[in-house]
Parts: sequence; structure tokens; C-alpha cells
Amino acid sequence: MSPVMDAPETIIVDDARVACDGGGAFGHPRVFLHVGPQGVDCPYCGCRFVRRDSAGATAAPSAHIAAIAPKAPAGDTA
Repeated sequence: MSPVMDAPETIIVDDARVACDGGGAFGHPRVFLHVGPQGVDCPYCGCRFVRRDSAGATAAPSAHIAAIAPKAPAGDTA
């Protein structure tokens, strides 16, 4: 039986849809993820995204949240 591993980083978000690119120059392809009630882990880097209004939101907001969790994909206009 393997030990349970914690996510490398927990990022608190306000939106149900986030984007993750691993951050930095050596990241991974950008993926868009749906943040459900239990949160969601990035399939590439393992970062955990948790909604602020959920019971699991216990970590402080990440400083680079705007860079990896934009409100809409590039090119979308409201």
C-alpha cells in the first residue's frame, strides 16, 4: 500500500473554471479544469484547486493565482 501524497500546492480560487499551465518557463500544456465541491487536481503537475466557498478551502490564496487561473481563456470577450 502506497502512502497518500499531498498536492504540491493548493490554490484557492473563486471561479468554477480554472486554467493550469504548471507555472514558469518549464510548465506543461495549459489545461482547463472544472473545480467541483471537492476541488480538482491538475493531471500534469498535481496542483490542487479548491473553491474559496467550499469546506476544503483552508490554504491562503496563492500569489500567482491570476497567472494560472484566468477568468476566461485568451481571446474571449464579454
